[in-house]
Amino acid sequence: MLFLRIMQFLNRFRKNICNIVSRISRVNFMKKTTVIITILLLLSLFSHSQDASFSQFYASPMYLNPALAGSTWCGRLTFNYRNQWPSISGNFVNYNAAYDQSLSRINSGYGIMFNSDNMGDGAMKTSTISGLYSYHLQLGQEMFLNVGFQGTFIQTKLDWNKLVFGDMIDPINGTIGSTTQETPPANLSMGYVDFSTGAFFSYKGKYYGGFAAHHLTTPDNGFYNKTDSQLGMKLTVHGGASFEMGKNSHDEYISVSPNILYQQQSEFHQLNVGCYVNYYPFVGGLWMRHNFENADAMIVLIGFKQDNWKVGYSYDMTLSELSNASGGAHEISFAWEFCIERDNRKTLRAINSPSF
Repeated sequence: MLFLRIMQFLNRFRKNICNIVSRISRVNFMKKTTVIITILLLLSLFSHSQDASFSQFYASPMYLNPALAGSTWCGRLTFNYRNQWPSISGNFVNYNAAYDQSLSRINSGYGIMFNSDNMGDGAMKTSTISGLYSYHLQLGQEMFLNVGFQGTFIQTKLDWNKLVFGDMIDPINGTIGSTTQETPPANLSMGYVDFSTGAFFSYKGKYYGGFAAHHLTTPDNGFYNKTDSQLGMKLTVHGGASFEMGKNSHDEYISVSPNILYQQQSEFHQLNVGCYVNYYPFVGGLWMRHNFENADAMIVLIGFKQDNWKVGYSYDMTLSELSNASGGAHEISFAWEFCIERDNRKTLRAINSPSF
């Protein structure tokens, strides 16, 4: 009986999606984009969810890979903000704040991280708090390895009143009403625990790379039937190198750093390929993000850094069919490094990796 009711609901849901798609051409641009955002949110209720992704992936190191917790000798505070598709009503906004610190006496590092993902102008909000630990190994004179672990509590809330269904759209003039015959889930908020792990290495201070596996237990996160929807495992591979090209007037090295990032989660996959140029105190970057079916975006970065702090801004220029009518994506990062307690008995060097 339960299976039959679920199938009837999914069939009705499919018909509503078809109605929405067939009527989109009658709706003006702002309403059209609102409907598109709603479709994406509705699909997330019945399919494998996906994580938000930062273009400045090294500017949120623990979000990228748990093994990067405590990868600097000093304490480190990081803040990240991303606004995707700001020209569309119901855009996606992500906030990330984290603190990490090395424990050089026991060759370890720890961190705490907060993340907030606001989808569809608050139609769906996901908040997380994570604790991270990494162990640091020196494999040779110039080879270093970090292994990290992460435990996370995730809470997702759904605002049913901000969703748009097919029976809310007037078939004549395309206006959107306020009532629907659809039944909301019994619980509009859910929380669950999640676990992740990763590894990161550096060789000669020039070559580095890592691997991370998030959502190891693929926890259930469906609003209607938890066994029909899981948070898919996310696999990340990233790496790069840094090549010195000379010195500037401040006696600081000018360097070029090519980088690559590959991520896969359920049926979603993306490849970022690009390069940083460091000319103290400035950093520039250019990447191409591709999802294999089509080019997604070109990413441009400009950053400024001093001895213990840095700030960066990047813009995603949309190359897909959505085009820049979406407003692309804006991203801002800030980091501050400070030493709470200096330890003269350090046995390991901090692993080299890009700042942004």
